[in-house]
Amino acid sequence: MFKKVFPLSAILSLRFLGLFLVLPVISIYAASMTDNLLLVGIIVGGYALTQAIFQVPFGIMSDRIGRKPTILIGLIIFLIGSLIAAFATDIYTLMIGRFLQGAGAIGSVVTAMISDLVEEEVRGKAMAIMGATIAISFAIAMGLGPVIGASYGVDTLFIITGVLAILAMILLFTKVPTPPRIKHTYHENAKTSDILKDSNLLNMIIINAMQKGLMTVAFVLIPIILTSDAFAWEKSDLYMAYLPAMILGLIAMGPAAVFGEKHNKPKQIFLISIVLFIGSFLLMGLTVSSTLFIVGVSMFFIAFNMMEPLVQSMITKFAKVHQKGAALGISNSVAYFATFIGGTLAGLMLDISDRGTIGISVAVLATIWLLWTLKLQNPTKHSHLFLSQDLVDTAKLSELEHEHIAEWYVNETENLVVVKYVADAINENDLKAKISL
Repeated sequence: MFKKVFPLSAILSLRFLGLFLVLPVISIYAASMTDNLLLVGIIVGGYALTQAIFQVPFGIMSDRIGRKPTILIGLIIFLIGSLIAAFATDIYTLMIGRFLQGAGAIGSVVTAMISDLVEEEVRGKAMAIMGATIAISFAIAMGLGPVIGASYGVDTLFIITGVLAILAMILLFTKVPTPPRIKHTYHENAKTSDILKDSNLLNMIIINAMQKGLMTVAFVLIPIILTSDAFAWEKSDLYMAYLPAMILGLIAMGPAAVFGEKHNKPKQIFLISIVLFIGSFLLMGLTVSSTLFIVGVSMFFIAFNMMEPLVQSMITKFAKVHQKGAALGISNSVAYFATFIGGTLAGLMLDISDRGTIGISVAVLATIWLLWTLKLQNPTKHSHLFLSQDLVDTAKLSELEHEHIAEWYVNETENLVVVKYVADAINENDLKAKISL
């Protein structure tokens, strides 16, 4: 499994490393080009607006033309946007570069490809590997971004981002395996719109959106507040807040993923994370102590990293095999739109309000989110039956219907019929008898 997942995780992590490198300092960099903090907020979250627009088309396109070609197109667009941002001399050119960075919306495609390559029983571990590599990228970026940005300029960070995009392309064609061809046949036609009618998927879309929206709020606030008169930090000192927070977040992610996946308790992890989000924004908004502010930053990153691998894993579990790309595309589209809104609103509120009001406002919103999440249900645990297609009666398979059978499909590359079912409700031998020749 690791050999299948790691190259794809590395591609996504290289892309995110490029985006994350600029996050700790980009609000300060953009503020040097304009006095309008609303525009600063748009710059921070600008990439997310085009991510929101293109996630669904990229996800659907990957279901039709293949994952690899779609990922390549996204990386090329990301490279172009990085170079434009690197040579930008005004706020609007920088904005165009950020928008293009986001237009290479391959996140959902990579996640869908991972779900194509690994069985659902180990998909949680696969998502945890992906989440861990992204979290490591996050930690590296939080440490290096402020230092490189202060020493060589933020434009250098964007050039590094372009180089990382080229490395990701090389990995794509040298290390990433080709996923199996999947043929899915159902007794009723499934539509992309069905995704929004599935309460489980809708719940995960909302959770994903809130998590990502709060991320950009934090990245607008943290550097501006720490370098303001309230704390008077230098830009090169920002790593002292980010690095320990990301290390703690990385440590917390492992146990959270195990508890959420192995013990099937993602709801509980989500609730704990939201409580930490509430506490973090109250501390960052109200404290006058640098130490307590860093505690608030650490609480934020712990909460974010506890959630991250579980959100993607739950979406792939709830979606049917032919909907994975579209489901992840819709979820990530909404999440990136929330990311853009979060950054924009944070910039606007800094223009018209103070950090205390912002902290309390976000905490109130997160409390409502907490109450919403209380009604969620943990997912049903499914097992998979794998049978050689030569041993299966096609007529019986086509007529297979049962309330405890989620779906079935044919892996044409490996000549396998795969049936996803509730193991506690159906005996495997009985299921084999229903469809065998």
